[in-house]
Amino acid sequence: MAKLEAMLEIKAAEPLEGRSVRLTLSDGTVVERDITDLLHGPVFDSIARDTARFRRMFVNYGTLVWPGEVDIAPETLIWDGPYPVDESARRPEPYLRLHRPNG
Repeated sequence: MAKLEAMLEIKAAEPLEGRSVRLTLSDGTVVERDITDLLHGPVFDSIARDTARFRRMFVNYGTLVWPGEVDIAPETLIWDGPYPVDESARRPEPYLRLHRPNG
């Protein structure tokens, strides 16, 4: 029987410069990601235009959320999906920087 792999979740989020975020994942990995390319369309319009609104992000049920029920799924933000991380599926720099604990 195949082993069921846990989905990585976001445990903490911090806004950085521009439209970048620092995400702490459920396995302790810290991801820094410029999400400018994800903030398109009417749902994300106010977040893309208004820095103060963008910075009001929080984590709810393992994903990144903004007021008004706007969210981005964790697998979209970290590009890896289920754990263990598939390094070949990762987006290249400068889009994503992984900081692994103890290494």
